Amino acid sequence: MFKQLISHSAKLMPQAAIGHLGWLRGAIGAGFAIIAAGAITIVFLGANSAALPWLVAPMGASAVLVFAVPASPLAQPWPVIGGDLLSAVIGIGAGVLIGSPLISAGLAVCLAIAAMSVARCLHPPGGACALLCALGAAGPDAWGWAYMLPIAINVFGLAAFGWLYNNLTGHPWPHRLVVPSTQHARMATAYTHEDLEVVLADWNEVLDVDIDDLDAIYQALQRQVQRREGQGG
Repeated sequence: MFKQLISHSAKLMPQAAIGHLGWLRGAIGAGFAIIAAGAITIVFLGANSAALPWLVAPMGASAVLVFAVPASPLAQPWPVIGGDLLSAVIGIGAGVLIGSPLISAGLAVCLAIAAMSVARCLHPPGGACALLCALGAAGPDAWGWAYMLPIAINVFGLAAFGWLYNNLTGHPWPHRLVVPSTQHARMATAYTHEDLEVVLADWNEVLDVDIDDLDAIYQALQRQVQRREGQGG
């Protein structure tokens, strides 16, 4: 049973501790980003730093995306900034207007996902922002709109550090895919799983998709090309 549980774990490519996208690079960046975001927020809040939170938990989840999988569409600057802030606004609004923590929490997450999808800034930690803010606004602490200030400073501070750190350590952020220019060639009719691993290793990138899913997509693409060519189109 345990083997089945871990058989489809995050296994895109083995990650070394060091290097262009080694896990240590991401871990160190995330740690310093949280420290930087909290310190900047304390400075900006000044005398209000004791009354308002200077760090909110969803920033930890955002840091995982920004520094561990910086190529993910969910980890780009607009999803990070827009997703977290839009969801926080929805969460506080739901908590203030409804008052019931349980109903506010459910409605806030529901509306946050819908809003992020429409605004093209889907960011999983945004759901946590919506939930946190809804519970804070509907709970005994009665969060008001002033709580948007530390959250906004957290978000912009994390994004700014993410831009600086990722670019200084060799990963362009926002992500830019660089594909070597080659002449158009017919799609290969046969390849192995190892070939796909070699290509991903050459890209030296952590993609937010499982290698087996990439394999399935490529095989489906080959079948579609063969069907189209078989139909003469």
